[in-house]
Amino acid sequence: MPRGTGERARSAQRFVKSIRSNILAFAVLATLVPSVGLGLISFVGYQEVVNRNVDYELRALSKSASGELALWARERAHDIRTLSTAYTLVDGLHGGTPRPGAIRIGAPELSAYLKSVQKKLDPVLELTLSDASGQVVASSAAEPAAIELPATWQNASLASGVVVAPPRRDEARATATMAIAVPVLSARNELVGALTAVLDLRAIEPRVRAAAGTSPAEILLLAADGAPLVSTRSAAGTLPKLDAQALVRFRGQPGEPQRYVDVRGREAVGVAAAPNAFPVVVLAQRERAEVFAEWLSLVKLYLAVVAALMLLVGIVAYWMGRSIVAPLATLTAAAKRIAGGDLSVTLHDETNDEIGQLNRAFNAMTQRLRTSQEALASANDALRTKNNELEALATTDSLTGLHNRKKLDDLLRARFAAFARGGAPFALLMVCLDNLDVINADYGLPAGDDVLVKLAAMLRQTVGEGDPVARFGGERFVAVVAGVAFDDAMDLAERIRALVEAPDFGGHAIRSTVSIGVAQTREGDADADTVLFRADHALHEARRAGGNRVQSAM
Repeated sequence: MPRGTGERARSAQRFVKSIRSNILAFAVLATLVPSVGLGLISFVGYQEVVNRNVDYELRALSKSASGELALWARERAHDIRTLSTAYTLVDGLHGGTPRPGAIRIGAPELSAYLKSVQKKLDPVLELTLSDASGQVVASSAAEPAAIELPATWQNASLASGVVVAPPRRDEARATATMAIAVPVLSARNELVGALTAVLDLRAIEPRVRAAAGTSPAEILLLAADGAPLVSTRSAAGTLPKLDAQALVRFRGQPGEPQRYVDVRGREAVGVAAAPNAFPVVVLAQRERAEVFAEWLSLVKLYLAVVAALMLLVGIVAYWMGRSIVAPLATLTAAAKRIAGGDLSVTLHDETNDEIGQLNRAFNAMTQRLRTSQEALASANDALRTKNNELEALATTDSLTGLHNRKKLDDLLRARFAAFARGGAPFALLMVCLDNLDVINADYGLPAGDDVLVKLAAMLRQTVGEGDPVARFGGERFVAVVAGVAFDDAMDLAERIRALVEAPDFGGHAIRSTVSIGVAQTREGDADADTVLFRADHALHEARRAGGNRVQSAM
């Protein structure tokens, strides 16, 4: 045998006996075989996995776009609500007693005013002012859109406005529009008319596209009859209506994936959402052919990877030897004990070959793990203590020891969620110290703080255990009283007012009074903020009436 050939044979034998080569070969094979087996078994169901991922993506997109749409509608309603309080509109409707020095304003002046305001509000295409009977008084348009106010329009929850004309395609304006109306109130809070705004739905397109992000899915806003109003891919006005049966399925099963023929006549998969108080359908969809093409490319890539790994396994398997089995079994058993949390494992093979070196490294690693575990346990205990302290600081008012505003928001969300699921209603008492500014001015800030602390202690004792009391801010406090009738909540508020008014409340010459607004949850409340708003409004009414009184929310 030539010398070179013999040397290569001896080198091959040393390589086979090398523990490093054996460990590498075993690791590759042990990883590859299960991967190939599981990959082949799951190949048939892979398409379903892709479909589930697409369904999840569409569900998230439809929900996100629906949230953006609802937020946009609330913002526009707030803008129109703010405009409705303008003295020009109130005086122009001759509602109630005119303000001192006010000049009666005629319809031409009102129309000119509405035109000037409408030009400054980009999404607004038309502003129309009507009297309390629904008759048009003035408008920014030469021919106001025919809009009939429903009998219950003042009670709607869309940010103090109401959709009085469902979103539709306006061919005259070549865009999609919707109309909202808000009440116009006199200085005595009497209904004197309504302000109606026709909005351009194209203004929502940037938000819808932002909600879609980089996703290949298309988001459509559909009118009640299935006509596309807004699309993230093309001009919605050029698209036909969605099939009526598909529209019925989307309305009947919001949030559930549907297979259907889309407005372009293609097979698609989509998920729909319906925003609260907004009569449209938000549809996120993808073309099935597009989804299948993506799945097919992934399958081809998977098969290429499997083929490459199979070739690698065949090459590496040639170098595997029986010498790997026993040492690796011992090491694997020790590693499993470590993984199970037993850090007392120690390997006793201290030879100078690869196994001995690996065992010594393993023992050193185990010792470091034991040390790290002890240090980590100590650090966790210290961190847990600090977290508890930080939690208390983050949710407690430093002066009164009551819950702060952040904690109150969390408690209100939880209470309202329980109420929405069919739980018992709860009442909110918003308490405000009437004369804190006078106390601070006459006796100094420490005296004012002392009164706030005493008021907090009295509220906590009077409201009772289990019902949270929080400092809302400044001289305001909020008590959340669950499971009581509205009359009982009013009685509790009156008792609190009387306790504060009593001469012995402050314990010294300082006399204090409080105003209290009371509100209770109702069917149709959108969230806890709705109840809080009513309580705050009732408190303002109490203070406006002179303070030292209890006022209920209407």
